[in-house]
Amino acid sequence: MRVLIVDDQTLVRAGIRGLLELSPDVVVEGEAADGDEALRMLVEHDPDVILLDLRMPRRDGIGTLREMARRGIDAPALVLTTFDDAELVLGAVRAGARGYLLKDVTLDELVDGIRAVAAGRTALQPALTARLAMPADEAGAGDWHPAELTEREADVLGLVAGGYSNREIAELLHLAEGTVKNHVSNVLVKLGARDRTQAVLRAIRHGLLASSHTAPGEH
Repeated sequence: MRVLIVDDQTLVRAGIRGLLELSPDVVVEGEAADGDEALRMLVEHDPDVILLDLRMPRRDGIGTLREMARRGIDAPALVLTTFDDAELVLGAVRAGARGYLLKDVTLDELVDGIRAVAAGRTALQPALTARLAMPADEAGAGDWHPAELTEREADVLGLVAGGYSNREIAELLHLAEGTVKNHVSNVLVKLGARDRTQAVLRAIRHGLLASSHTAPGEH
């Protein structure tokens, strides 16, 4: 698997490269110090996975993801950062990230994440998603699973994950706004979530979302 490392800290990039070179099925294709450099390198290289930091000068990680989407660059991105804020996780996923890991992961966890993202799956650190998305009344219960969503509820959830408002979802799905609100409420109940952010995080954790969240007809 060919990997592009994007991080503004030279020592961090060197450390990640050194670790990945211990894995026989990973090749570091290149390194970039910020999003602008990464975008230039993506023109020359075709990595299987981009390891992307969030906080960088000039163009940050989420800005890089948005620009990749605008240019139609579909190389899967795995965020590797020190920040475990729920809004950052959700912002990265909405911008197109297929995975989100913290920099305290082991080499095996990092390679497993790269492998999952390269194969089109999502990769979120269990400790992170457990803390951000576990229902308050189910904390510590490892066998909790969400109730099954209807096809329409899944459509609405996907658009919620994409950052669309109820009004926008209603227009895209040709529904009344009140109907969308009812679907959103049902989704929250079935996922045991207190709000839209937690619902999306829990949906990611349980594999209920596709790898990309685009509206019908978008490319």
